[in-house]
Amino acid sequence: MDAFLVSTGLVALAEMGDRTQLLAFLLAARYQRPAPIILAILLATLANHAAAGALGTWLTTLLGPEALRWVLGISFIAMAAWMLKPDEIDDTKAVATRFGVFGTTFITFFLAEIGDKTQIATVALAAQYQSLLWVVVGTTLGMMIANVPAVYVGDKLAGRLPISLIHKVAACIFAALGIAVLLGVGESMGL
Repeated sequence: MDAFLVSTGLVALAEMGDRTQLLAFLLAARYQRPAPIILAILLATLANHAAAGALGTWLTTLLGPEALRWVLGISFIAMAAWMLKPDEIDDTKAVATRFGVFGTTFITFFLAEIGDKTQIATVALAAQYQSLLWVVVGTTLGMMIANVPAVYVGDKLAGRLPISLIHKVAACIFAALGIAVLLGVGESMGL
């Protein structure tokens, strides 16, 4: 259950102001059809995070416990630093509308998520918790928590959220998690 709750919370915070959330705003403003946009975001996120989670789980078979602890701890601390850098989205990244609302959203969202903070976090969380299903379900829910409101309220919500504060809180959580992993906190509990 920890894997699910931590994954959901971290990704929901990390996604605030992220380029994929900005993409959700852009797609919602352009197409004004929330249902296919939300469904495409859900399926693109599931596909992307399942692959990322599988990679994280696979990494645990390659690295010994001590090496994995250092890789994960440093990865979480790097994520904390990355959270402090604001994202931007380039409008030209959108795929031609020949794919329709669903296809365009799925393709652009899947591609935008490659190498994104939340995808890297999914790799690290899957390796940390060694619970592919709960991490992927949690990170996907976190993405939906951040992106569904973005689709429905678009830029009205963007101006009201304290994005800088949200990024700082997420950075602190990632840093604390990284330090805890480096210190071995939770090892006796199987975390």
